Amino acid sequence: MDYRTYLKNYPDENGKFGEYGGAILPPELVPAFEEITEAYETICNSAQFISELRRIRREFQGRPTPVYHCERLSRMLGRVQIYLKREDLNHTGAHKLNHCMGEGLLAKYMGKKKLIAETGAGQHGVALATAAAFFGLECEIHMGEVDIAKQAPNVTRMKILGAKVVPVSRGAATLKEAVDSAFEAYARDYKDAIYCIGSAVGPHPFPMMVRDFQMVVGQEAREQFLEMTGNLPDAICACVGGGSNSLGLFTPFLDDPVEIYGVEPMGRGKEVGEHAATITYGKKGTLHGFESYLLQDEAGEAAPVYSVASGLDYPSVGPEHAFLHDLGRVHYVTATDDETMEAFFKLSRYEGIIPAIESAHAIAYAMKYAKENKKGSILVNCSGRGDKDIDYVVEKYGYGEQYK
Repeated sequence: MDYRTYLKNYPDENGKFGEYGGAILPPELVPAFEEITEAYETICNSAQFISELRRIRREFQGRPTPVYHCERLSRMLGRVQIYLKREDLNHTGAHKLNHCMGEGLLAKYMGKKKLIAETGAGQHGVALATAAAFFGLECEIHMGEVDIAKQAPNVTRMKILGAKVVPVSRGAATLKEAVDSAFEAYARDYKDAIYCIGSAVGPHPFPMMVRDFQMVVGQEAREQFLEMTGNLPDAICACVGGGSNSLGLFTPFLDDPVEIYGVEPMGRGKEVGEHAATITYGKKGTLHGFESYLLQDEAGEAAPVYSVASGLDYPSVGPEHAFLHDLGRVHYVTATDDETMEAFFKLSRYEGIIPAIESAHAIAYAMKYAKENKKGSILVNCSGRGDKDIDYVVEKYGYGEQYK
């Protein structure tokens, strides 16, 4: 694989990353997604669009976010140096705003009046509600009732920003069901609305669009790391649920001599329904209009999943991740709930940074990497801050005395 031409070749004209991806849609939605594809392909190389998006990122989002050296944490673990890409300092507290502002700008270009989306941990919902307020658009966010209870601060933020939050009670009442509900709402209202998918999943062109909008993370981080150290990191890692923050970091490093690790949620164990490690335990299947790895039951339907992180409990994964796994370019590893919560408290106590539980999965792997290697460096995407999680964490784990 020649990664120098990777972005020109993938996805192909059918929205496929090798055998994954595509757009498997009901007939009534085919014209709507073709409209989105045509609009995006028209403006993605437009100087005016790019200039406006850069202005928004600089003046509204506060980009670039910094790269930070975790000196105390690194010293405690050994000689490997851990660095963080601080997406938790992006406006609204996570990487999600990177693609939401792009999608909002696209919606304005297309003349749409409303943004529809799902959310798990609530960060995508908050980011999209923020984008809707910025561009003067209506906003409707679908969220599972389980996640509404876990992520109450983000629900409040969405409502303050003017979004309508639609509770979803069916099934497990988490992220998959929220996606189902949002798709149904979009099918009823696609002429006036645009469905702003919250990760690098769904039918083409969304895996491509979200990746492209998120690549600012890796582009900045690569340049910043070189400036800070004179070298590239030996390894990079990020958590993987659907796959937006990870692809944002990984893609600009694909052609570099850098090891890449995607960290999936192992949850409470290997049993069905106890984790959401899709690439580790899944097989090819179809969900929400695209083909990728899928955790499946005996009938081939999406199996129940679990993660302590609401933003990672999804039974599939972005098609580009499936492709990069099969190519062998990205290594997919796991972190358990217990490893994740230890990392959550260690980063908080050693560096004064409270990460999102999602991001703590990647930090957990970086800590393991630091213990297993005698030298080198690893760059972690700290994809979000943990403000949204603190009430849940204290209720379930106290103040982390068990992780001292």
